[in-house]
Amino acid sequence: MSKIEICALASGSNGNCYYIGNDKEALLVDAGLSARQLQMRLAERQIDQRKIKAVLITHEHSDHCRGARVLGKRFQIPVYLTKKTFLAMRKAVQPETPRWFEPNQDFQVGEFLVTPFAKQHDAADACSFRISYAGKHVGVMTDIGEACDRVKEQFSQCHAVFLESNYDHDMLMNGPYPYYLKQRVSSSRGHLSNEQACDLLQDHAGAELHTIFLSHLSGENNTPEKAYAVFEPLSTTYRIELTSRHGATELVEI
Repeated sequence: MSKIEICALASGSNGNCYYIGNDKEALLVDAGLSARQLQMRLAERQIDQRKIKAVLITHEHSDHCRGARVLGKRFQIPVYLTKKTFLAMRKAVQPETPRWFEPNQDFQVGEFLVTPFAKQHDAADACSFRISYAGKHVGVMTDIGEACDRVKEQFSQCHAVFLESNYDHDMLMNGPYPYYLKQRVSSSRGHLSNEQACDLLQDHAGAELHTIFLSHLSGENNTPEKAYAVFEPLSTTYRIELTSRHGATELVEI
């Protein structure tokens, strides 16, 4: 039987990288780690890096793309991104082997069908992805200011989702960030709070959804305990997993 295995190799405001693979091939979403760190975390999970066929970049913020150039070169794989994202990246991290995609237009990478869709975030051309193989769908949905209709539609089709649960509202508002940054994080082009993410799950989960990775937790404005506490009432219905900025999660079979 065909299967997908997924894990978060890194997730947080200091670096993001998500692994989605089958028996023969795999994709990475985002390259917010150094190639060295990425190789170490793949080895920890006994993942053969030769399976990785491409990297998909969501947007140009450094915690999502700082490793794009070196990773593409070292692994000798293409880096998929939009032209606007490429031009908005620092030249030092622009990949040597870019492959273009257009938001809201599906494309194929090996055996995986990739559905990129535009989202609301303060970046040049921010996209999230739904990745499909053998009738199973995995969403990578972080860096979302608010859940627009495209996000809701794609979310409803997923079996598993890496879902942004970025901040606790009270921690953000009472914390050390300057006012403008608090406004930016909590705006419709910022990030999803724990409560907003939970609302998305409760209101728009499809019948096939069973696994949620709470992702992109802020190191300053959230804690794993606070994020999990919001979702705990749903833990009898869904498998709720926490991600970390410090290491890879376990591989989960979908």
